[in-house]
Amino acid sequence: MSSDQSFPDGFLWGAATASHQVEGNNVGNHYWEWEHAPDTPFAEPSGDAVDHYHRWREDLDLLAGAGLTAYRFSLEWSRIEPEPGEISRASLDHYRRMVDGCRDRGLAPVVTLNHFTTPRWFHHDGGWLGPRAGDHFARFVETAAPLVRDAAYVLTLNEPNLAACLPVLAGMAARGEPVAGLPRPDQRLSEALIAAHRRGIEVLRGAGSPPAGLALVGQEWIAEDGAGEQMAAHRAAMEDKFLAACQGDDFVGMQIYSCARIGPDGPVTPPGTVLTQAHVEYRPQAVGASVRRVAEVLPGTPILVTENGLATTDDDERITFTAEVLRGLHAAVHDGVDVRGYLHWSLLDNFEWFSGYAVTFGLIGVDRATFARTPKPSLEWLGQVARRNGV
Repeated sequence: MSSDQSFPDGFLWGAATASHQVEGNNVGNHYWEWEHAPDTPFAEPSGDAVDHYHRWREDLDLLAGAGLTAYRFSLEWSRIEPEPGEISRASLDHYRRMVDGCRDRGLAPVVTLNHFTTPRWFHHDGGWLGPRAGDHFARFVETAAPLVRDAAYVLTLNEPNLAACLPVLAGMAARGEPVAGLPRPDQRLSEALIAAHRRGIEVLRGAGSPPAGLALVGQEWIAEDGAGEQMAAHRAAMEDKFLAACQGDDFVGMQIYSCARIGPDGPVTPPGTVLTQAHVEYRPQAVGASVRRVAEVLPGTPILVTENGLATTDDDERITFTAEVLRGLHAAVHDGVDVRGYLHWSLLDNFEWFSGYAVTFGLIGVDRATFARTPKPSLEWLGQVARRNGV
């Protein structure tokens, strides 16, 4: 492939997971408790998930064998620190072996310190709005820092701009209000999560960490019906506030699935919009549009696409979608946007939060009765992209 069609040398090609969505039996975190509450919004509990906690070697063999070069996974805080200040050495060793297992297979480890779930004790102490939240998180980061020293990249938090929307979404659901897209985040929670990120970065730098940053929900922003000011205000709360918190970080992780259409009264979904299995607009061009804007807002900050994928049962559609995504991403890179890698969501069909196991993003299918793995054609296809470093 000629150089003008290829991605830069060293560009990372990989896939991503999150501990609670794949490991199974994370009984000590607040999501497990939430899943089993009488009024739970979850379609089903996570249960055994796909038993990645025990089968990660097999899963990494499939990933590396396909030709991919990076794996993003997260640490489960509730396993490492089941009670305040009580550290599980066995859990630390487990995740250290995963980092080493990636390196042994030629995979760059991209490690997320916190991917939504927190220990029950943290949640019952006020969660991120609790008076000791920053201290609790800083202690956890200090505990985890030695095991991620050999990672390629470290992310403090996953999608705090989405996490900050949850109280707003819960209130809308309680009032029976329809949700066409993500609302503006709760500002108190936004501030608390940004403060936790800054504490985490400070600890990591003091420990001699690999490049460290934050993973954010990214979107292509579109004003509908002349709502330019409303769109800008929504974008400022949902994205710009968090990008500003990344000033001075080593990189920023962007997780881009679709666009945000904002009308005079907030998020809208125009009639006839094609939606994915996850009920978001099918819009592969959103990735290129998003990274271009991030580069304008954070000039000089490298970007890692830490999540992108398609919720579908049609794997041919997944390949078509991803190819179009990558063509748009290549055009942005060609125009000077500093993107260092692309990590597909997800390596495995997994527990997709409120939707349970019905929504499938994986490059690998999983029989949840036997845990048998079945690689999909999309895994081989993406591996071929990685081997030639271009689409």
